[in-house]
Order: sequence, then C-alpha cells, then structure tokens
Amino acid sequence: MTLHVAVIGSGPAGIYTAEALVKQSAEPVAVDVLERLPTPYGLVRYGVAPDHTSIKSIAGYLRRVLELPQVRFFGGVTLGTHVSVEDLLGVYDAVVYCTGAMVDRKLGIPGENLPGSVAATDFVNWYCGHPDVDPSRFTLDTSEVAVIGVGNVAVDVVRVLAKTAEELRATDVPHEVLERLGQSQVKAIHMIGRRGPEHAKFTLKELRELGELANADVCVRPEEAAVLGTDFPRQVQGNIKVLQQWAAREPVGRPRRLDVRFWLRPVEILGTSRVEGLRLERTRLSDDGRVAGTGEYETLPVGMVLRSVGYQSVPLPGVPFSEKTMTVPNAAGRVRDREYVAGWLKRGPTGVIGTNKSDAAETVRTLLADLDGRQRVGSDGIEALLASRGVQPVTYEEWLAIEAAEMELARSLGRGERVKLVGLEAMLRACRP
Repeated sequence: MTLHVAVIGSGPAGIYTAEALVKQSAEPVAVDVLERLPTPYGLVRYGVAPDHTSIKSIAGYLRRVLELPQVRFFGGVTLGTHVSVEDLLGVYDAVVYCTGAMVDRKLGIPGENLPGSVAATDFVNWYCGHPDVDPSRFTLDTSEVAVIGVGNVAVDVVRVLAKTAEELRATDVPHEVLERLGQSQVKAIHMIGRRGPEHAKFTLKELRELGELANADVCVRPEEAAVLGTDFPRQVQGNIKVLQQWAAREPVGRPRRLDVRFWLRPVEILGTSRVEGLRLERTRLSDDGRVAGTGEYETLPVGMVLRSVGYQSVPLPGVPFSEKTMTVPNAAGRVRDREYVAGWLKRGPTGVIGTNKSDAAETVRTLLADLDGRQRVGSDGIEALLASRGVQPVTYEEWLAIEAAEMELARSLGRGERVKLVGLEAMLRACRP
C-alpha cells in the first residue's frame, strides 16, 4: 500500500519534509505539497535578499525534490479556504504543517500604528515581489529611515536601502520596485540595537557586506562599539572587530550614510498623520542581565520606521496553536493523530535554511514510526475534492511556465537572469494564457 501524505507549505521546511518522506519511507510514498501561492520555495523566493544570489541558489536543490516522481506540487491551495484539516485527513494518511513564521513581532510602543511604521517583512516582501504586497506600497520619499533590529534581516533591509537601483538591476527585483528604488529620497539610514555589539544577531559575512557598500558611508560611534571583556565566541569577536574598525574611520562623503547604533531602545514613534520622528532611550544591562533604560533620550527625525525584532508564526485554521510560544505544540513533530509539524511553525524562528533539513527528518521519523503497520486511509482524492469546489491548482508545470516568463521578462528588459512577475493575475496569465 502507498503512504499518502500532504505537506502544507512549499518553503524549505515543506520541501525538506517531502524529501525526507521519500528517502526514509520503506514503503511506496506519495507526497502532495500544497501551497497557497502559485510559486514554491517560500522564504528562498520571498525572503532572501535579491543580491544574495548564492543563498537563492538553494532553489535548485529544492527544485530537484519537487521533480521527484513521488512528489506533486499544488499551488494556489489555501488551508482553511479551499480545504479543511478534516478534508485533508479524509484523503491522506497524514498531514504535515510547514507554513513557517509569516509576521513580524511588534515593538509595543506609542505611535507604532502610524503610517510609515511598518514591519520589515512587509518591506522585504515588497522588494522580493511577494504577491501579497502591492509594488506601490513604498515610495521612499523620506530622507531618513530607522531600522529597529540588528539581525540578518535588518542588515538585508539597510543594504537594499543603501544601494542604488543600478546596483540591483541585475537581480530579480520586480521592475516596478526597481523604478521606485531608483527614485528613493533616502539619505540617512539608522540601524538600531537595544543591546551592545556583542549581543547582535547578524552573522559576520552579512555584516562585512555593509562595509563594502559603494553608495553609503558606514558609521559607528566608538563609545557604542566598546565592549567589556574578551571572552566571546569567534563569530562575536569577528563582529566586534569589524564594528570597531568602522568606528575608527572617517566618512568619505558617499551619497548615503548608514549609522549602526547600539544601546538604544525605541520608546515612541512621533507624528500626527504619519511618522515624523523616533524617540530613543539610552540603555544598559541591569544586574540580572536585562535591558534597562538610563533616562537619557534622543530623537531621530525619521519619516519611516521598519521593525525587525523577530518573526512569529500565525495560527492555521483547525490546528492547535500556542499563543505563548507562537508555535504548534508538538512532541518531536507530532501534533495529534496523523497530524505533524516541521520548520519554524514547529520550533520557532531559529536556525538557518539548512536547519530545516534535520528538523524535517525528525518529524518524518516520528510520522513513519506512528503509522508503521497501520491501515492506510489515503488516496488520490485531493484532485477530485478541489475540482468539486471549483479550485484549479497551479501545477508544477505551470510554475515552470511562470519561471520561464520571468526569464523572458529579464531578457526583454536587458536585466539579469530573471525579473519577478508582480501579482497573482500576472502569474496566472503567464501559466494559463
């Protein structure tokens, strides 16, 4: 008997889960990957910065999994809209939820809801061409921007803000977005961390890239780059060394300026009808290691605030969810009978893309052990179920047609390998002319 499994989500966690099922199962297996968008690869397509082509190349590996004969891709299918958990358990032996962490955490300060105060994920989705974000979403008509956070996402955001449109021309940035980046009025970018450089979450490779920006001076204040002690992991020591080197050099007058700031926390976003400033408080570590305010304040005259202080998952219809951990409660990936979870939805937004591979393998081991010897209830019934509801899923072949249209668009514009199509309608026109 064939084991039929549905995987919800086609990002790295979902595709690594499909791969693990094919590799680990001792019996024939059929894996259907259901994705709400017409396109696969999740954050590899819509979260990795466009100028990080080496990381985006992992899509080639994920592609090979989707092309396995045991795996099928169903794009444009949404859990809770087109199918329910009960529907899936009626046609599959097991379901694995792999929808990741899709929203930013909030700062929880006054003024956060003003126009111009946005989640960094919205900005990332915008320059990555996510169909949920209109290409006219950002105008970049302010001279100063604050990015709250000192992780790799924040580094990506400030790097894109600091670069010229010409520097991004060879990437897959949607053409409408590239034109808006070319009209950017941004002159000063502030990247702000609540703690010191020894606590920053960015990796050394990503940090060093900022020092190579041709269009922006990178500035660090010596007093904010200072640290107490030397007993830090090698990665942290590398970060500190780079930041202290930057603190010792003078700006050379490049068109934009990036200020990397530490020991500051946002306490209020100022403005009436839109963001007009950001009030910050100087911080220190208290005796118990927590961040404490010092009562010393400064205000930055920014017109946009992008928060990048962590991702969190959102509940799925009909699936257990912990508001405390913002994950699906599980035991080694098991949620309930025949229901499983993998990726950030399972463990929280930790690790790198590759971490999802071992995480998925654990979940699949649990699934296969649970179902060993049990009677199979799965079938090929998903297509009939979707057809009965008027849902025409995007097939893998149709996704390839979208990809081909993006490559043709790049050629017609004289740009790089591909230029992303914007919006669901454009994608569907490309694969269903």
